[in-house]
Amino acid sequence: MSTYTQAPIDMASGESQVQSSLSERELQVIEWVAAGLTNQEIAEKLEISKRTVDNHISNILTKTETDNRVALVRWALLWGKVCLNDVTCCTLPNVDTGNGADSRIMN
Repeated sequence: MSTYTQAPIDMASGESQVQSSLSERELQVIEWVAAGLTNQEIAEKLEISKRTVDNHISNILTKTETDNRVALVRWALLWGKVCLNDVTCCTLPNVDTGNGADSRIMN
């Protein structure tokens, strides 16, 4: 039985809608959740109150249609929002910058 409720059926529209609705701060919170930090530890890292982190987590779970932190981390890994020790990280395409050096495209 899976607690993950959102299946990436339409990767073009579904992910972009969620991505555009997540704030930069919410994406930061997701990274810290995936790193295993508690809400209190995230609050200390971001220099905000624990209650603000609680609110961010609640909003993130609603926007990503996930039920808990584990499902949220699964969602973030699936959509490439976090990378854990180079696991599930997609290879980014090289782009010719015209100066002989390649650069990586980042989402």
